[in-house]
Amino acid sequence: MSHATSPLARPFPAIPPIDGVTLHVARAGYKDWGRCDLTYVELAEGTAVAGVFTRNVCCSSEVELGRDNVRQGQARALVVNAGNSNAFTGYRGREAVEAIMDQVAAHLGCPREQVFVSSTGVIGVPLPKDKARAGIEAALKTVPCTWEDAAETIGTTDTFAKGALATAMVDGKTVTLAAIIKGSGMIAPDMATMLGYVFTDCAIAPAFLQQLLSAASDRSFNCITVDSDTSTSDTVLAFATGKAGNTELSRFDSPGADAFAAALNDVCHQLAHLVVRDGEGASKFIAVTVTGAASDDSARKVGLAIANSPLVKTATAGEDANWGRVVMAVGKAGEPADRDRLSIGFGGTWCAREGLPLADYDEAPVAAHLKGQDITIEVDLGLGEGRATVWTCDLTHGYISINADYRS
Repeated sequence: MSHATSPLARPFPAIPPIDGVTLHVARAGYKDWGRCDLTYVELAEGTAVAGVFTRNVCCSSEVELGRDNVRQGQARALVVNAGNSNAFTGYRGREAVEAIMDQVAAHLGCPREQVFVSSTGVIGVPLPKDKARAGIEAALKTVPCTWEDAAETIGTTDTFAKGALATAMVDGKTVTLAAIIKGSGMIAPDMATMLGYVFTDCAIAPAFLQQLLSAASDRSFNCITVDSDTSTSDTVLAFATGKAGNTELSRFDSPGADAFAAALNDVCHQLAHLVVRDGEGASKFIAVTVTGAASDDSARKVGLAIANSPLVKTATAGEDANWGRVVMAVGKAGEPADRDRLSIGFGGTWCAREGLPLADYDEAPVAAHLKGQDITIEVDLGLGEGRATVWTCDLTHGYISINADYRS
């Protein structure tokens, strides 16, 4: 975390321990930096796991193995390497991941398929097996760390540690959901858009946890974008230790299933927003709400066309109420739209309605809104009932500076 803290940063929440989850960090030395860069999380026997992964076809071996192993539904450990993504590294990269899995599995006496590995950082450099082995050995000897320590350790270009907390009443028991995430650049929908981990003491069947995580991800992580680039390593995993003592959730009519689903949705939204708030070089958090679309999916695609537009993002950075750029982005989205039904607004003030600029449009309140940090763009297509909200940040010179020296 070498860059100045984002002006949109949020303080790290006070997250209590989760029964069945033990966190450790160590320094493997994947890059020449004086900080911990390996996170090891030990999980109680019987922990359920679910996951969503990038669809980038140049994905890492960590993603390939995780996608396969999550199907067996159980987890005993998580290892996260920061500074080296181990993507586009061929058989050497896969051997490095398998060596980590074997090392941890031998320590825990569990199948290696229950050890999950994520790596993040520079693409095209094989993960050094000797550094990984030494880092894990060091982590196994350290005292448990805090959630904030773990969140800081998984970061790369992140400028602040990101965590989220939620609780729910399930079957008369209070269950807790704790989560950490890293992500700042190379952020765009297509699951999962970063590395994120949710931990809970709730007892829940793996298949149902997968169903809930996939749905929550679609409404949160798949609705954010920083730069339209989907990473090779993106992963979100959810681990449920079952230590809360509730009757296992297995379907939507299980007692408390709706409350747990709501808490999971809440945590995922918190995490997704934190990633956007730490968008590389960001100075403004932007919510784009699209209504009146042909469908919800169409609304989201229109929203993402607006959110990914460099012209819209730079205009917002410059606090320029240039609503014509929003019109352009709607028109290029490839979704049903009618110029003569389109309405555009900022911060609750309409600039144009039904295809025409408002005769009494006053730019002053819009200009005042754009000077703030939290910006809203409203679009009504006037076609149907579809609606969606997506979140992004502005585009400043800071994004160029961070990515121009990323490998140094």
